[in-house]
Amino acid sequence: MFKSKLSEFPASREFYISKLMDRHIGAIAVLILISLLSSLSGTPLNHTITNCWEGFLWGLADPVIGLDCLVGIIAIGLLSSMFVRGVAIAACFVLAAILGIVIHLFQLNFPGAEIAIAISTVVFSTMLMMPNQPNFVVLALMGISAGLFQGYTVAESVIGAGTISLIAYIVGMALTLFAVAMSAREIGAAMGMGEINRTLPWKISIAGFALCAIGIVFLSNSMS
Repeated sequence: MFKSKLSEFPASREFYISKLMDRHIGAIAVLILISLLSSLSGTPLNHTITNCWEGFLWGLADPVIGLDCLVGIIAIGLLSSMFVRGVAIAACFVLAAILGIVIHLFQLNFPGAEIAIAISTVVFSTMLMMPNQPNFVVLALMGISAGLFQGYTVAESVIGAGTISLIAYIVGMALTLFAVAMSAREIGAAMGMGEINRTLPWKISIAGFALCAIGIVFLSNSMS
């Protein structure tokens, strides 16, 4: 009986991992759908925050409303799954986004922020289609750069907001960024992206192609 229980464990573990990955994929699919619906309905990206609760809610929503920002976060999360310390890449991205907000509030100019976000999305997505593993330091630095521009872009919403509302907004934004990046990381890890001498999963290649196409569209719109 004991041996039979042991033999059943690997199968149950694989089932658990599969169900967990399905949940992460479902959650990200819902976020992408929300982002698409927001774009189609013309949800205003520039909005006024008058209190702490509004600050927190818009902080949660802003990274999802902008589809160009969302696909960049997903791409970073997938790429971070290639490394054991990949959580640090996502953490650097989130901290850089917070710094980007601070930079905007101090009225320091970051020209071409939307173009930079689109370019970073294209680069990250292209890396998903490449069989060779990217360098950890290079990816971390690119994540920091992308986070700075993303934080700078969404900071338009909190200009003029009170200190408490600003803090609530930053907390909400950080939670969304980290949750999406970690969900994407779990999907990548479940597909074997972190394995040594891995073969690039075809599903990841397709995802990279789709994200890259979205990034190119936004890059074209930003430059027109």
